[in-house]
Amino acid sequence: MKCIVVIGTYNEVENIPGLLPEIIALGDQYEAIVVDDNSPDGTGKLVDEFSTTQPRIHAVHRPRRLGYGTAYIEGFRAALKMGAHYVIQMDADYSHNPQDIPRLVEAAGQADIAIGSRYARGGRTEGWPLHRQIVSRTASVIARFLLGVPLDDFTGGFKCFPRATLESIDFADVKSHGFASLYEINYILHRSGKRFQEVPIIFVERRAGQSKLSFKMVLEGLGVMLRLRLSGGR
Repeated sequence: MKCIVVIGTYNEVENIPGLLPEIIALGDQYEAIVVDDNSPDGTGKLVDEFSTTQPRIHAVHRPRRLGYGTAYIEGFRAALKMGAHYVIQMDADYSHNPQDIPRLVEAAGQADIAIGSRYARGGRTEGWPLHRQIVSRTASVIARFLLGVPLDDFTGGFKCFPRATLESIDFADVKSHGFASLYEINYILHRSGKRFQEVPIIFVERRAGQSKLSFKMVLEGLGVMLRLRLSGGR
């Protein structure tokens, strides 16, 4: 069984040196693909250095900052070409604990997608300022109301997809290039009848570097939800 972890990066040179070895140490079935948007801090070059000594680490280099969503879609396609049975999506900043990956893979074996959930029973956030907690929870409530997707944590980016689930998605249908692509993919899978399994996780504030989340991204997400509601996903 091959499990490939896809990580999108932009200026994550402080986090990658610890994260990649932790993923590889999970077992011989685990590999990592880092999709780097030409980080000026040298993240991509560092991943290349890792890959020269560890064949289970792979780098995808993009010419500039092209967006969160397109980075992961490019990584998903690469993972499928490499023969992945399960594809894990996670952030590079240690907000997602790599030790939780096997639990997501196990849950995905019983469903069509497993989501690391901050808001399912047993999950929580640590170190987040109050305003970010309010924004995140409110977005999930709005998403359930507008889109009818039965998830406690609609906006989380820690996921595990069985191969068949990713192959069922026409990525041309994902219109958002940014963070809101998370919402679109959840909605597409829900409308196609896919089964979700939420796995409680502890989500912590990033270990190093600066958060990429902005007010513009929040507005984009709300706009995408409204578009999906009004268009029925078209």
